[in-house]
Amino acid sequence: MDDVSLTTISDDGFDTQSLIGDFELEIDPMQKTGPNPNEVLVADYASCFLPAVRLGARKAGESDLGRMEIDATATLDDDDHLESIEFTLSVEADVDDPDELVARGEEICHVHAALREGLHANVTVETDAF
Repeated sequence: MDDVSLTTISDDGFDTQSLIGDFELEIDPMQKTGPNPNEVLVADYASCFLPAVRLGARKAGESDLGRMEIDATATLDDDDHLESIEFTLSVEADVDDPDELVARGEEICHVHAALREGLHANVTVETDAF
């Protein structure tokens, strides 16, 4: 049984629609119908990291961080591959050890764990499928 299952469709052109449960996400490398794949990946990372930081803080006994926000930037190489990602994490609460807060978030964030060398999709091609 798969833990994550979705369908991504491209009828023509470069834009795609991903059907994830009851949700639809439009992604377009040309940025006409939605964000591009790199933007979605960075947003996914930030969307995972932020609650991971909050959960890590709660596990460490820090119950209320208040409002949190991540401003994310990324650098692309000449082939438009992600080269680096930078987060600026703003936390309403006065935190004693910001580095510990980040480390706890990194331990919990699934996207942080997945972004490692060697994690690529195993691809099976089914031709004449439609």
